[in-house]
Formats: sequence, structure tokens, C-alpha cells
Amino acid sequence: MSLQIDAGRVIADLRELAAASGGEHAGAKRLAWSPDWSAAREWLGGKLAELGDRVTVDRDEAGNLWAQLDGDGSTDGFVVVGSHIDAVPSGGWLDGCLGVMAALEVLRTLAAADAPPPVTVRLVDWADEEGARFGRSLVGSSAVAGTLDPDDVRGLLDAQGTTLQDALASVGVDLDAAAGARSRLDGARAYLELHIEQGPVLLDTGRLASAVSGTFGDERYLIGFTGQSAHAGSTPMHLRRDTLAAAATAALEIREVGIRHGGVTTVGSIASSPGVITAIAGASEMMLDLRHLEAEVLATMLAECRAACEDAARTFDCEVAFRRVFGATPTPFHPELVALARRAVDAAGGGDGPPIPSGPLHDATEIGRLVPTVMIFAQSDPPISHTEVEDSSEEALRVAIEAYGATVGGALELVAAGGLEAAR
Repeated sequence: MSLQIDAGRVIADLRELAAASGGEHAGAKRLAWSPDWSAAREWLGGKLAELGDRVTVDRDEAGNLWAQLDGDGSTDGFVVVGSHIDAVPSGGWLDGCLGVMAALEVLRTLAAADAPPPVTVRLVDWADEEGARFGRSLVGSSAVAGTLDPDDVRGLLDAQGTTLQDALASVGVDLDAAAGARSRLDGARAYLELHIEQGPVLLDTGRLASAVSGTFGDERYLIGFTGQSAHAGSTPMHLRRDTLAAAATAALEIREVGIRHGGVTTVGSIASSPGVITAIAGASEMMLDLRHLEAEVLATMLAECRAACEDAARTFDCEVAFRRVFGATPTPFHPELVALARRAVDAAGGGDGPPIPSGPLHDATEIGRLVPTVMIFAQSDPPISHTEVEDSSEEALRVAIEAYGATVGGALELVAAGGLEAAR
């Protein structure tokens, strides 16, 4: 079916949300599980309420927000559209919420039509995609996908010492009951997500939008080095058990691992204690993130990063322990949907070109392993994200939004014709 959505209304909704949750220069204030995030969701709920009684809204056991527009009953299953409204602290006005606002416009357009669509459509706002508060991304979508183990995350702390479990409870979500959300994918025939690229590839090649071929695999670890705190003035260099020296040495080799394998390796933080100028660091904790598009290469990178930490620990007479806090295998998207999105991008004026992979993770990473999935990227200019200067030109946004609408329409047509198997 042909589906033309109003890009101007999507952009207006985005600007309204930005004004309501941070303002033009302060950056987004929609940190997951916070009052600001809840307020943004109330704002979204108001927009959904405007669509009338043809759209029903509820929340699942993992805190994901769903809105459903029933089809005409001729086709089993449903198509899912959406993204996430949560943001990193002082983040940009487009990351995540672009996909939610485009999905809202899909429902708005279908609800205003004379007849229901041939397939039921569900909008989803995934809970805590960013992982900015607790270091564990894709919380809501991983619960639905069945990869969230409560025991792996219940002890995670934010900067104020709040546990993830308590943060969820503050908005009425029981971590141990989150697995009940898995039934939300029963019967899903496709998932489609719109996002900004958050990188330089499209800008560098002059393309305003692109279909996305899949997402990188990701491994995240907290790595603890334990040595001995001692006086900085009285302890000779060769007798020190300096954990910060060990962590810093490992970090430099970890950088080389990423370069060597054509992936990315990031030491995002090294926190040491006691953290005073006159004492040797007796304990240090490193945050490690590594990504690659090929699972075997990612596994090799992880092994080499662990070895670098173990070698550094031996050199400085320290102990080292590893805690995995998140992992995602590389997720290729459905080839038929990728081809559909590529044609839609070209027709909308985005320029033809090969689909590009996504280095950043998205909820599509989790859902794409179970449901036929595709993403569309809008060009980022400047090509950076997770900051208040994040932006895309209005031309790029319009092209990507129009291509997304056409892709959703094409997916509905595919499903109505009997294509794309339902998730089970």
C-alpha cells in the first residue's frame, strides 16, 4: 500500500518535544526512569490520545509503551514501528525520538484514513535504549527479546548509588517480572525503525539518507584492578602495586586491538581510589566497550583485550577481574526489507547507494534477531550525537521521514500478500 506521511508534522512534533524536555541549548532531559523521562512519555501519551479510540495504548511488564491501531482483520499478525524517547544527559533533539515521532505520524496517517490498514500496526517506545544511567543499553527491547537476565543487571548502580532495580520500581516496573513482556512479539511480522546516523558516512558521501544493512556486535565489561594503596612519597616505583598504571597500560593496548582488527575499542572511564594526589591507586575500575560487524572478529578482539588487561596486571603486581555487563551479537537486517528501504530512500531523493552498517546499537539489534527488521538513517550534520549540538538538516529529515513512511507502506503490502514470517 502507498503510505505518505507528513514530514513537516514529524519535525514540528520533534521541536515541540525538544522545547518541553530541555530547550534549544540545554540538551535533552529524558534520562530513562527519571521524572523527566516520565514527563516526556506523558507528552507522547497526549499525542496518542488525540488519535481517538481507534488507537489503544498500554505498557508492558518491562516498561515499554505500546499503541495499537487494528487492521481490517484480513491478515494475521502485526507490523511494529517505533524507537525510543529516552536520551543521554544533555543529548540531542533527534536521537531516538525521531523514530518515535515518525511512528506516531504513521499511526496518525492510518487512523485518519477512511478504512483500516490491511495489517495491524503497533507503535512502540522502548524503555531505556540508551543505557546512559546504568551502563546497560536496550533494557526494554532485550526484555521483549528474551535476552535480559535480571541477575546480570540488578546490582548495577547509577552515579547517585541507585540500583537499576530500584529505578525501575520507582515507575512501577518489577525487574523480575520484565520477562513477561516477551509475549509482545508473538505474531510480529516486521519491525521498522528510523534514526539519525550519528556518524559521518552519509555526510562524507553526500547522501541524505540510507537503508541500514545491520548493526555491529557489542561487548561491554567492567574491569577491576586490585593492588595496594600506599603513600606516594615513601613507596619506591619498583615496589608499587599501582592499579591506575595497570589500567592505563592496558587501555593503550586495547586501542591497538581496535585498530588492528578494523573494529572499535573504547575505554570510556577509569575510576581509581582512594583518588588523592598523595596516594597510589589501590583499586581501579575500567569501562570497556568493543564493537565489530563480524562475530568471530569481535570474539578475537575481546580475547585480546582481556589478555592486555591480564598482562598489565602481572606487570604491576595487581589482580584483575572481569564483569560482563552487556553483549549483543551482530545483527544483519532482513534483505527484502533492506531492498525495500533502499528503493524508498532513492525515490525520496536521498540518493542511491549501498546500505550502510550501524556502529551504534539500536533496539533493532535485539528485535532483528527474532523479527524481520530494517532501519533507515538520516544524514547527521554535524556527524556527532549524544550532545546538544546534534543536528540534521531539514532536507535530510524530510527525505528520511518520507522514505520511512513509504517503507512502512511497502512492508504492510508485503505482509498482506503473505510475505515475512511472524515471530514465534
